[in-house]
Amino acid sequence: MKFIFLTLLVIIGIRDSRSEQYEVVGPADPVFAVVGEDVILPCSVKPNISVVDMRVEWFRSDLKDSVVHLYEDNEDRNTNQSQSYRGRTKLIHQELQRGNASLKLASVQVSDEGIYKCLIQSKSWSVDATVMVRVEAVAGSPPVITVDGFDDSGGLRLQCESEGWYPEPVLEWLNSEGVSLSSETTDTHRNTDGFSVKHTITIHHSDKIHCRVKLRHHMLDTQIITSSNMFNFWRTSVILISVAVVLSVNAGILITVFVKKNRGKFLFSCYFI
Repeated sequence: MKFIFLTLLVIIGIRDSRSEQYEVVGPADPVFAVVGEDVILPCSVKPNISVVDMRVEWFRSDLKDSVVHLYEDNEDRNTNQSQSYRGRTKLIHQELQRGNASLKLASVQVSDEGIYKCLIQSKSWSVDATVMVRVEAVAGSPPVITVDGFDDSGGLRLQCESEGWYPEPVLEWLNSEGVSLSSETTDTHRNTDGFSVKHTITIHHSDKIHCRVKLRHHMLDTQIITSSNMFNFWRTSVILISVAVVLSVNAGILITVFVKKNRGKFLFSCYFI
């Protein structure tokens, strides 16, 4: 019995020592990918040995439906591959001979962001590495500025909106001198295409106003010139509306007085008829 126990310890020790000889290496820093483009997720065995006859599995440790790519028995076996990765993953088989099990992921999507595991398994050992993928969407739409009328004080309300960004971008208003202006309201939504952002601001004088959206080293800018004619139009509209209100009130008063004065005549005429 002791002999069997010692034999098992020796076998386990041998397997552990073999597994400690090899290391599966991934990138030290997150891999940044751009929506719509291809990206390589690095993974390799150190020291370099062929993994052609081994099992190579890529999976997501942060998802339930986690199989990203499976290579086994010298071929790709993606029957149980997650639906969102179908037709978008590839191992370079020639590189497997050099211990390189890096995965090519095509047409990156926002949903591809997450934690990936690269598992390499031989008959005697199994080691994995973690790859963090960060996705950014450069293809966000240029900011669009719309005029949303005037407030009670005569200020011109401006609204700026942009969509299709990932992660969430920074939207800011700037005047003609490059001074940042505080947004009065902010609205942010996230969907499958990324983030959409919408900010509003009120301007009380003519100026060149910029709406700028930034994400890391990407930036899109739109500008609008608020002319004095816009504010003159508001003042003119207020005056005309005020005159119209006064005239309507006066007309109402005159009609009321006229009806009261002639009520008796109307009643007499009706009675006589």
